[in-house]
Amino acid sequence: MSTIAQPAAPALLADRALPRSLATDVGLVVGGALLTALMAQLYVPLPLVPITGQTMAVLLVGASLGAARGAASMSLYALLGMVGLPVYSDGAGGMDVVLGATGGYIVGFVGAAALVGWLAQRAWERTFLKALLTFLAGTGVTFLVGVPWLAAVAGLDLPAALANGLYPFVVPGIVKAAVVAGLLPLAWKGAERLAARRDR
Repeated sequence: MSTIAQPAAPALLADRALPRSLATDVGLVVGGALLTALMAQLYVPLPLVPITGQTMAVLLVGASLGAARGAASMSLYALLGMVGLPVYSDGAGGMDVVLGATGGYIVGFVGAAALVGWLAQRAWERTFLKALLTFLAGTGVTFLVGVPWLAAVAGLDLPAALANGLYPFVVPGIVKAAVVAGLLPLAWKGAERLAARRDR
């Protein structure tokens, strides 16, 4: 009895650039958390929720590593901050940040990376338009968690939570998603060149 071969799942960017192994996976998860910590220090203060580079890192990590490793990397990032390391925006750390008004955005990063990674496993990050939709969806997940959390912790009603925790970040979020969407196809070209050299 014959079986029909199933096509292989599209390779993720990290797997195309680097040979897959347990050590590589661990290194990528840790590296993604450290990249997010570094990008978090790109910081524009606003009254309740600052604009930072974290979300760009979350999108890049999810798209490069896939759902499982992307979510693991963001979980590690959250954990590093919880134990007091200064990895959150403006060099903040500690449980009080996660339990505070902005903590929902940090928690939302895990779901955002998972969704972006899931779509990347289906090659949605290979072209600009699909990548933009992917990254806008991932950004949306962050706000779906962050805005209600902000409302609950800060004691805001929904209009106030949206005014403080969503509306000021819509345009920056679109811009950051577009920047990452433009970078990913270029990164894929570089990864393909590396893979071609390795496979010679």
